[in-house]
Amino acid sequence: MSSRIVAVFGATGTQGSSVVQAILLDGTFIPRAITRNSNSEKATKLKALGAEVAQADLWDIDSLKQVLSGVEAVYGVTDYYDPKNSAQGHNSEMLLGKNLVDAAKATHVKYFIWSSLPHCTKVSNGKYLNVHHFDNKANVEDYLRDSGVPHSILHNGWFSENLWNYNNLVPVPDSDCLELTVPRYDPHSPQYIIWVERDLGQCALALLKHYKDCESEVLSHTFYAASAKLSYTQFASILQRALEKPVSFVSSASTGMQELDDMYAFQSEFGLYPYTAIPDPRLINLGVKFHTMEEFSREIKSRYA
Repeated sequence: MSSRIVAVFGATGTQGSSVVQAILLDGTFIPRAITRNSNSEKATKLKALGAEVAQADLWDIDSLKQVLSGVEAVYGVTDYYDPKNSAQGHNSEMLLGKNLVDAAKATHVKYFIWSSLPHCTKVSNGKYLNVHHFDNKANVEDYLRDSGVPHSILHNGWFSENLWNYNNLVPVPDSDCLELTVPRYDPHSPQYIIWVERDLGQCALALLKHYKDCESEVLSHTFYAASAKLSYTQFASILQRALEKPVSFVSSASTGMQELDDMYAFQSEFGLYPYTAIPDPRLINLGVKFHTMEEFSREIKSRYA
């Protein structure tokens, strides 16, 4: 029986590493971790865990075709803020995503999961025009649908790991208090949060294991990878109980970047996924066991001791 290989892009990042590790733990598939530098420390660690590691560049479609040779499925994600990509302009991420779809089609990939986000310009009727990393991903969704490649769309929530990766949870000087700081966000507006390390890989794996099942209705559908729907005020209260120190939510004026400020303003006003139940009951039916923010908060206690 031939191996069932899943090519995971962004494999050394927060998303991709979660997917790789979930696939390794399950054992149904072999993850092929795709990276621009197969000799990096993170790539070497993935190889030691049992993943295949292959080198490719999303700007080079020939390299994509090479690493997709013999692949059954793809987990596709792009990084708008990678300096090499952002230097090519606001539409760079869309071009990269289209390259990946084209390579998947050329190599007869049987299934493609695209990691995506809402189209801010369309959802807001033109109010938020500058959230390019959302709109680019959404435009690739349309391209993927039109390509004929069998696929599912996986919409992500706000990463709980942002607390430390982007310093959203910081100590208040000269005190034992913490502030959960997010710009331009109403204290009572909901946020859709994903514990990426524990839950995103589960979501991708569930789709991979069931995409061939007609009764599961996985193909051509959009799923929502979000562990919880909470206001930041509620999240601060959960963190406070788990960390055993005061945590307050602060809606700051700006991140210093218009795109990120508009992203948060869009999420606060329109909500990421206002018309779906969170956690997504269809993913639960496929076997995903989402974690709560209470569990997450207890897990990270040592970070804020």
